[in-house]
Amino acid sequence: MQRFKALLASKTETGSNIAWTELGRDDLMEGDVLVRVTHSTINYKDGLALTGKAPIIRKWPLIPGIDFAGEVLESADPEFKPGDGVILNGWGLGETHHGGYAQLARVKGGWLVKRPQAFSAAETMAIGTAGYTAMLCILALEEHGVTPASGPVLVTGAAGGVGSVAVSVLAKLGHHVIASTGRPEEKAFLEGLGAKEIIARDELSGTPRPLGKERWAGVVDVAGSNTLANAIAQTKLHGAVAACGLAQGMDLNTSVAPFILRGVTLAGIDSVMAPKARRVIAWERLAKDLDKSKLAALTVTKPIAEVQALAPDIIAGKVRGRIVLEVD
Repeated sequence: MQRFKALLASKTETGSNIAWTELGRDDLMEGDVLVRVTHSTINYKDGLALTGKAPIIRKWPLIPGIDFAGEVLESADPEFKPGDGVILNGWGLGETHHGGYAQLARVKGGWLVKRPQAFSAAETMAIGTAGYTAMLCILALEEHGVTPASGPVLVTGAAGGVGSVAVSVLAKLGHHVIASTGRPEEKAFLEGLGAKEIIARDELSGTPRPLGKERWAGVVDVAGSNTLANAIAQTKLHGAVAACGLAQGMDLNTSVAPFILRGVTLAGIDSVMAPKARRVIAWERLAKDLDKSKLAALTVTKPIAEVQALAPDIIAGKVRGRIVLEVD
């Protein structure tokens, strides 16, 4: 394949333009592994990039898409050989390096993770950066001593990509999961994933107090802002909060009270630049602890040609679970 189709974002005199086009291998960026992309997905960050709601794309022209799965075609990295199934999440993909919304990608071998045998390429994109981030959050909670015996775990934005995978994995691990959502119509969906309680988003989105009643031992938060502040204020003694998103906002109106009076830990989760060893552990745990039947229940498959139409919906919180994009 010398020429390939790609979604290309370009700067124009009036702003930017994103359109499908045909490129050649010489248009790809530097890297030591060439991959035939078979599947991608759309995450909240992709929605921001495609709608222009945030300056995600920082190098122009650029192929968006922060994830892809595919098959190695050529490799100068000894870790990989033609035919290997691989996954890429983050590392500036779709921000400063050509991303996954194309039939071909050339990237650094150090960015790639071999696809676990437990998953098909499509399943890895059903997980995507959202699900991989959810697993990083769960690892952080475990490392800070949160176990099923510690008490409930709160998941905010529970019907979204990160949230739905977090609910599913935590439930399988034996945690009592409290799912927070702004979509009460998703109650049955969340209970099907394993949530034991459903609470309204409004319970956590208002003006926070320094401390509240102790309700949960751990938190996976995708919202930031007041939601994160309220979640911290209601975390139990020696509990932990994993923060990985900013759907409500980047601000954090809280105090030191939960940290010095209850010993609460706030763990920041970076999925973009996480070390490769950490990524491998996360994917190994997903292969072990994510119920594939539940993954299927929270996944919808679409052709990649529809990705631009999906972007406003994911920003508006209208997308349930995960979307797999078929590149071929």
